[in-house]
Amino acid sequence: MLDEIKVLIKEEEIQNRIKEIANDISNDYENEEIILVCILKGATYFAIDLSRKITNNMVLLDFMKVSSYENGATKSTGKINFKLDISQNIENKNVIIVEDIIDSGFTLNYLYDYLKKKNPKTLKICVLLDKKERRKKDIKVDYTGFEIEDKFVVGYGLDYDEKYRNLPYIGYIES
Repeated sequence: MLDEIKVLIKEEEIQNRIKEIANDISNDYENEEIILVCILKGATYFAIDLSRKITNNMVLLDFMKVSSYENGATKSTGKINFKLDISQNIENKNVIIVEDIIDSGFTLNYLYDYLKKKNPKTLKICVLLDKKERRKKDIKVDYTGFEIEDKFVVGYGLDYDEKYRNLPYIGYIES
């Protein structure tokens, strides 16, 4: 299958864009604590690289795991399966949900509503990839890496049946 993966976004482009997003976040939250809530597993590479590039020294990481995909599927089921909750109290804290990709918007809408009930000071959304043409739920994304076409993408944390996460670039699978 690796032979069928075509490069969509090169490693250097990803890192340059993450630095730009980190600068925006650093400016928005100068001298304030930020909790990045990384959505496992796909956003791990993105969240870690982003956290290292934010110049604010008060960046905390927490994790959640939800899924709307079943093993081997290339399209979301639309049903959210909650698997791991955050471990920190986020009341009156600045929180940014860090997700690898938004397509339909159902998962991020669910997460946003869920975390909003925990009364954060601010709650924003940061996504590496945005498939706007697949949006079914209107949701505001505050920080976006790249807008992409409706392709099934892998690499840089994104997977196909748990494979290809470790690719340093984002590629797509021709169907």
